[in-house]
Amino acid sequence: MSNELSDPISDALRSVRLAGGLFLDSRFTAPWCVAAQIGISECTPFVPGLVQAIGYHVVLEGRMWVVVEGESPVDVRAGEIVLLPRNDTHVMSSGLGLAPIRSVDLIRSASNGLLEIRHGGGNEPTHLVCGFLGTEEKFNPLLAALPRVLKVDIASATSRDWIETSVRFAAQELVRGRLASSSVMSRLSEVLLVEAVRAYTSELGDKAQGWLRGLADARIGRALALIHANLAAPWTADALAREVALSRSVFMERFTGLVGVPPIRYLATWRLNTAKRHLVETPMGVPQVGAAVGYESEEGFRRAFRREFGMSPADWRNRMR
Repeated sequence: MSNELSDPISDALRSVRLAGGLFLDSRFTAPWCVAAQIGISECTPFVPGLVQAIGYHVVLEGRMWVVVEGESPVDVRAGEIVLLPRNDTHVMSSGLGLAPIRSVDLIRSASNGLLEIRHGGGNEPTHLVCGFLGTEEKFNPLLAALPRVLKVDIASATSRDWIETSVRFAAQELVRGRLASSSVMSRLSEVLLVEAVRAYTSELGDKAQGWLRGLADARIGRALALIHANLAAPWTADALAREVALSRSVFMERFTGLVGVPPIRYLATWRLNTAKRHLVETPMGVPQVGAAVGYESEEGFRRAFRREFGMSPADWRNRMR
């Protein structure tokens, strides 16, 4: 993998197993206003098995306002990208105060079989391409910690040249009636999210809390990435400290100070929450679930699960079903 992703943020994001792509070419002329949300059903033809999606829009020409209820309006201009990490319903428009119509009512299949929107009053044009990032995980601490709206200025991105080239390639393919290759689009989607998170954590500085604050630190971010990439590994504080080239005492102090809990407590909590998901979503037996998240014995897994959630794994499964 190339250098623009060789950092703790991208390492952690890779553990989320993201996929994505561009699927909609949208051309508006002022005045215009649409309410939109990326539907899972719109994404699964491109990436089957998704349960969570992050919508994003790349403005190629013009400008637009993006509003999520309860949040301040965001002005997005050509060369900028807006991401919706919670996949909230959002209003995009040429100006504030306009009445929206549903974007889904405007989407049509072009003669080449791709999806497009052509809408507006005939004045100033805005051209954007719409995409998504998806994951098969219902919960991830990074995605849960992000704000509802993120904006990335391509011009200031670390991976500017690569993003510009990929966006241009994808837009050209859409115009030609083809979807750009899935590998390029997934890569682009991943890089865009990396850039958005990097910009957001940089903006927060010392105000960042918990997972994001730890992620912004090169050593602790690397430790978090290692944990999520191989949850079942027999991690110890000593082993993690060695991996990130810190002494055990310095590692423990820094991890706890940034993330809010000691590393092994963090590991145990994430293992058990992952086990809860496996118990509901898979047919694996209790011993197999325990092994999948790193417990060497079934009894150890049962004790830890009961201590954390007040019931046995089997009782949890029965309750959820």
